[in-house]
Amino acid sequence: MSSKTAQLNELIEITRDGQRFYEHAHDEVKDVRLQALFRDMSQAKTEVIQALAVKVAANHETPAAGGTFVGKVRQVYADTRATLSSDEEATYVAQLEEAEDRILHAFEDALESAEPDVRTLLAVEMPKVRACHDRMRSLKQSMQ
Repeated sequence: MSSKTAQLNELIEITRDGQRFYEHAHDEVKDVRLQALFRDMSQAKTEVIQALAVKVAANHETPAAGGTFVGKVRQVYADTRATLSSDEEATYVAQLEEAEDRILHAFEDALESAEPDVRTLLAVEMPKVRACHDRMRSLKQSMQ
């Protein structure tokens, strides 16, 4: 596996962590507005994953199919905190915002070190990544 593919697959895995976390949070919260938001955010992650996977496949490599251990631990941690919290929804929003931080930082780091063709792809996807991050940050701040 080339370093280019490894870098893209790492981004796929981290983004998939976020996608799965949004799907999980969607099923856990009762507020229909948050459910709709979480569904939208999951879909945005799916679109980013697909774009990255196409690039990996174009390099005759296999795109990552899973997430990361850290992502799964973060989800379990959020469930535990939500169970113990008086405001389950705010807990999920806060944890999802942290997941967005992780995704954003991974993309920013990758942009700095990527080869030109990968950098072009990441530059196209970056506005979606940043918009998701900013949306969750704003929601978290409004709930505090």
